[in-house]
Formats: sequence, structure tokens, C-alpha cells
Amino acid sequence: MSNRLFQTLLHQMKEVVGRTIGVIDENGIVIACSELSKIGESKQRIREELSYSGDAVIYEGYTYRFINVSGKNDSICFVEGGDSHASSMAELLSIFLGNMKSLYDEKYDKGSFIKSIILDNILPSDIYIKSNELHFSNDESRIVLVVKFQTLSDTPPYEIVEELCEGGDKDYVINISEQDVVIVREVEDGIDVEQIEAYARSIIDTIFKKHGLKVLVGISSVVDNLKDLARAYKEARIAFEVGKVFDIERPVISYENLGIGRLIYQLPTTLCEMFLSEVFKKGSLESLDRETLMTVQSFFENNLNVSETSRKLFVHRNTLVYRLEKIRKLSGLDLREFDHAVTFKVALMVKKYLSNKPTKY
Repeated sequence: MSNRLFQTLLHQMKEVVGRTIGVIDENGIVIACSELSKIGESKQRIREELSYSGDAVIYEGYTYRFINVSGKNDSICFVEGGDSHASSMAELLSIFLGNMKSLYDEKYDKGSFIKSIILDNILPSDIYIKSNELHFSNDESRIVLVVKFQTLSDTPPYEIVEELCEGGDKDYVINISEQDVVIVREVEDGIDVEQIEAYARSIIDTIFKKHGLKVLVGISSVVDNLKDLARAYKEARIAFEVGKVFDIERPVISYENLGIGRLIYQLPTTLCEMFLSEVFKKGSLESLDRETLMTVQSFFENNLNVSETSRKLFVHRNTLVYRLEKIRKLSGLDLREFDHAVTFKVALMVKKYLSNKPTKY
């Protein structure tokens, strides 16, 4: 159980108990206390005394008692005072913190298990066995979100995201790297992409408001089996890479909304090069000047409407037609025809993909 969580619990109980309370770890060091100045003090002698007595120990104005978790006496709690009230408070504190630690450790074990799955560090045959040991539901619908921090602060990204998810018993936060944190979230059957993206945007907004940090979120498709979490994690990472290649300038990037970019990303390089050579048999794409390519982009954005495009570009209709003819002579594709326009659009994306080929996961 993290020291921070112990400290949070003691801080919440401080006013109710009305006395100094704290926790000592297995090394005899005070790791949490309602009186902050005591954190870091060594209490090794108390551990030795409790080991002999097996019950509560009163020493220098404090009552100490082991926190029992699954038959193990690792940590110690203490309450100010040596009277019967202090003894009762120490016993209650021991039971409460013991139960909380059991719940926390169980979730930590599940979190470690999920991390092994998404990183492909566990055999598929072992996933079913381990999930039964941890009483883990194997067939629930889940998504994977990768939270990528663009800027960092003194507070580690993992702690920031963990704090956001503390209220969700079925959310698991996995620390991946200095900048990347993964959330594995259980969702309802039939949830749509818009709902998931709304949740991701709430994460982005909360982190920015509370910490002033900018983050991006990549979202996987929904999977309905634990063993598919590894694939979901790769999808969330791919969402970032495809978005980077094809200039999808959004803070939330969903794998399911990548469109043609997702398909191109999975094509072999040799196939992409072959496709380009077939489309541009008469010349090279590089021979088209920037003005012509910008005209094409605007033409696509205006649904292949010549009049609307010329109006938006503030050029004469004949000028636009001349530029489109230039492309037809180079590639044999008349962009005023839908099928030809689709082929040229894909060719542009393939060219961009080859120029910015990302590292695949």
C-alpha cells in the first residue's frame, strides 16, 4: 500500500480520532502520520517489542499494534496515549487499515497482471489461470486509453492519472514510461465511441485545470476478453502514430476513427511503393508544386465541387480547371470523377506515410 494513500486515510481520520495517529512500515520507519513532523522517525525497537508481546504495546505515551493483513504482521499503527481509549482506537485503526491494505494489494496484484497482459509478458494459457486466482472477470468489455503527457511537472504522471481514477474500482492505471500512462477501463456493452471520447476529454480537461499540463489520449477499440488487451494497447499506440503521420490534430485520437489512415498504416512498404509507381506512371508526385497540392486539398474539402472550391480559393474557375488538368496529365486521374479522386487521395496519404514511416508496435 502506498505511503501517500496511508497518509490520505490518516489525514481524513485525524479530526474524528482527536489524537495523533500513524503508521510504521516493516523497516521500523514512520511512513504516515497525522503529525507530519514524525514522518521519517525510526521505531525499530517498537517492532521488536510487539514481536515478543503479540498484542498492543504502550511505549513513551503511544499505543502500538500490528496491522494484520492475510496473516502477516508487516506494518504497525499507533495512537497517542496509553489509556483504554487509545487501546480501542489502535485496535480499530489496525482492523480498518488492514482491510484497506488487503483491498489495495488485491488491486495492485490485478494491476500488475494487466500490465503483463498489455505488454505481452504472459502466455495466453496463463492468463485464464491467473485471472481465476485473482477472481478477475475474464469476459467483461474493456478499453485501453494511453495518456501521453506533452509537458511534465514535479508530480509524476502516474500519480496524476491514478488520482483521477481512484473512485473507479474497475479502472486500472499502469505506469509505462516517463510520459505514458495506461488506463484499462471496464465499459458497458454497446458503448459508442462518442461516450469514450467524452471520457477522454474529461481527463484532458481535469489534468490541465488541476496541473496546467497538456496531454493527448489514444483510445483502442472495445475488447471483450482479457487476452485481447495486448491488441487493444497496440491499437491505442497506433492511434498516436497514425494521427502524427496524417496530421490528425486532435487531443483525443480513437483507433476506430482513423479511417483510411489505419488501413495504410498496416500495408507493407513494398506494396505502398508499387501502388505509387502504378498511379504515377507518367511522372512523379514531386513534380506537382505546392500551389497545385493545396488546390487539390481544398477541392477534396469542398466535396469535389469546382465552383465552391474556386470561390474559397479566390481563383477563377478556369484557373482551377487548369490545375486539375495538370494532375490528369501527370497521373491520368480526373479528380472531378469520384473514383479517380479517391485513388489520388489514397496516393497522397500513402506518399505521406512512406515519408514519415513510424515505428510499429
